Amino acid sequence: MSEPLKVLLVEDHELNRDMLSRRLRKRGLTVVLAADGEQAIAAADEERPDVILMDMSLPRLDGWEATRRLRQSAATAAIPVIALTAHALGEEQARAMAAGCAAFETKPVDFARLLEVMARLTGRTL
Repeated sequence: MSEPLKVLLVEDHELNRDMLSRRLRKRGLTVVLAADGEQAIAAADEERPDVILMDMSLPRLDGWEATRRLRQSAATAAIPVIALTAHALGEEQARAMAAGCAAFETKPVDFARLLEVMARLTGRTL
């Protein structure tokens, strides 16, 4: 049996972080949490998750800059990042992709679709 998929969930809103992390854990996934971009970079480097769910509107270091920095590090460059944002505008999606995100999902999160995107990006069945 393979190890469960490890997800780094980067979300500054405590209620959103708690709700989504519980849903992911119920699916048998391992979840690592970060509340801002700086924590995300440190956690990605230390934990080496299979995929990162990145809120783009974060304190201290926003999701766009955190993603750019993750892409610049050899240790984390290959980890797929899925942008999560309440802003569904096309320019937000283009900005996230330009920063290095592999996918873009709007909040509130369509959980079934999010799982499909995670499975596609990681090559794992969820």
